[in-house]
Formats: sequence, structure tokens, C-alpha cells
Amino acid sequence: MTKPRIDAPILDQAPTADKLTDYDRLHLITYIRLLDADAGGMPWEEASHSILQIDPETEPERARRAHRTHLARAQWMTRVGYRHILTDEKLRKTGDSR
Repeated sequence: MTKPRIDAPILDQAPTADKLTDYDRLHLITYIRLLDADAGGMPWEEASHSILQIDPETEPERARRAHRTHLARAQWMTRVGYRHILTDEKLRKTGDSR
């Protein structure tokens, strides 16, 4: 059972699978925050630092790659992945209080 967390550890690269992964489930909040930051015109460096917790000054390549791939995954979620969320048993179980 994987519950979304705001403080979930970030990998250097987001998944690229054609299905919802445990990593995706864990990072739904991260994806939403990245989409919001992008829509608001936040520079990638600031988003990387504040959302992904990767300092672009000390780790520029890692920060850029993580931001680029996580934002791409977040955008995939809005086009395709959301369909998986609607029927995902693992997410459904986390919200079930019975």
C-alpha cells in the first residue's frame, strides 16, 4: 500500500513506464506541485530546489534531469496516468477507512 507523501525521496530520474508505479503513487503530490509551479512560471531551478529538494547550484545536472523527468511524468499523468489512478487498487486501499 503506497500513500502519497509530500516528503517522499526523489530519484534522479522519474519513471517512464506506461503504467502507474509505486513511485508515481508516492509522488502524486510532487507531480501536482511541479505542474502548479510550471503553470505559474516558476523557474526550473527554483522548482528543483523547493519541490524536489535538489540544489541546482551544487548539483546542476542532477537538478535539471530530475526536474525535467519529473515534470514530464507529471504531464504524462494529466494525459494518461490519471486513468490508472481512477482504478488503482493500491490507492483505493489507502483511503479506505473500513
